[in-house]
Amino acid sequence: MTVTLSATLAANEDIERRRRAGERVLNLAFGEAGLPVHPALRDQLAAASERNGYGPVAGAAGLRTAAAGYWARRGLITDPELVVCGPGSKSLLYGLLLAIGGDVVLPMPSWVSYAAQADLVGSRPILIPAPAGQGGVPDPELVASAVLRARAEGRTVRSLLVTLPDNPTGRLAPRSAIRRLAALARELDLYIISDEIYRDLLHEPTTPFTSPADLAPERTIITTGLSKSLALGGWRIGVARLPDGAHDLRARLLAVASEIWSSPAAPVQEAAAYAFTDPTELTERVRLSRRLHGTLARAVRDRFVEIGASVPAPQGGFYLYPDLSHLRLGGSADITRILLDQHGLGVLPGHAFGDDPAAARVRVAVSLLYGDTTEARLTALTSPDPLQLPWIAASLDHLSMGLKELSLTSREQRPALVPTGCHG
Repeated sequence: MTVTLSATLAANEDIERRRRAGERVLNLAFGEAGLPVHPALRDQLAAASERNGYGPVAGAAGLRTAAAGYWARRGLITDPELVVCGPGSKSLLYGLLLAIGGDVVLPMPSWVSYAAQADLVGSRPILIPAPAGQGGVPDPELVASAVLRARAEGRTVRSLLVTLPDNPTGRLAPRSAIRRLAALARELDLYIISDEIYRDLLHEPTTPFTSPADLAPERTIITTGLSKSLALGGWRIGVARLPDGAHDLRARLLAVASEIWSSPAAPVQEAAAYAFTDPTELTERVRLSRRLHGTLARAVRDRFVEIGASVPAPQGGFYLYPDLSHLRLGGSADITRILLDQHGLGVLPGHAFGDDPAAARVRVAVSLLYGDTTEARLTALTSPDPLQLPWIAASLDHLSMGLKELSLTSREQRPALVPTGCHG
């Protein structure tokens, strides 16, 4: 088996290499939250720094109880015994694929690590396009036939994965799609793995949110963490909520965890337990974060729309997914290379997310535009109009100029049209 570096991490390293060499590159490729750690969380971590012993594989009781309360406040009564903690939701997703076994149904496009992790555990992902204008869910009208066809070929299909809201598109699937997928999971005897790490970053908090656990609680697993909502990516902590009665699955997941990560870092668990209680100062930080993410995502979308790109309006997180096929400059790898090499714009190609390589779709992350220092990022976070801050305005100008040059290049490279009826 050939294992390659994650496309996201590889792109970020390449961009940083170019910057060190003196190139001006706008990093729109890396999905990091781009904000400082809240002081209250630093205090919690420091206070627990002497906790250096191994803890329970499932995670500390205090963290599991706090996570259960987090879900209960969002309408999902949760047994702390069915909460499992890990060093990031990414590790938990990998452990779940191992514990569940069989092949997994994935939306197309979907986060780069889903299919890669499936390959690592020996699962063959079944990629199904998301419905038009949606993201994060496989088209319910295509799921049943794909699963039945795979099973007729002798494959074992045991799970279906959704992302709410989505990376890479920034879209949130509607309740109607979730309802149909919940019904299909029952009909086809599938687990639903619902990656809800961006749930608290919906740009409009009044947007209706439906988790598959609301409709099929007996077969839905939810994963989440603090790397996006509270910008704790480097702290590596995540939690999974297992279905009621899923004690066999819990035992298998803990067996996997015991051989891979043993237990999450004890001081980080203490800080996470505090965060999952939704204290006032942290809910305010999340509110400001989603406002900033939404403001920048809409502003960046406007720049792509100006050159004629098709860009579904982002609803959550800090991503958007422009389609630049109208420029006729090649597929996603081509357009990504041109943007980086000729215009200093680093994005990720759609094919890294399982999308059609011939389509010139790219994933754009806006969260590294907020500033290069803690002071600048905090200023952006609290500013009533972050688009007017000099460093953000300069980045947006760089983006606009690069996209306009790209569009002009496209027009210049198109073959001239010979009017009909003309003779040489």
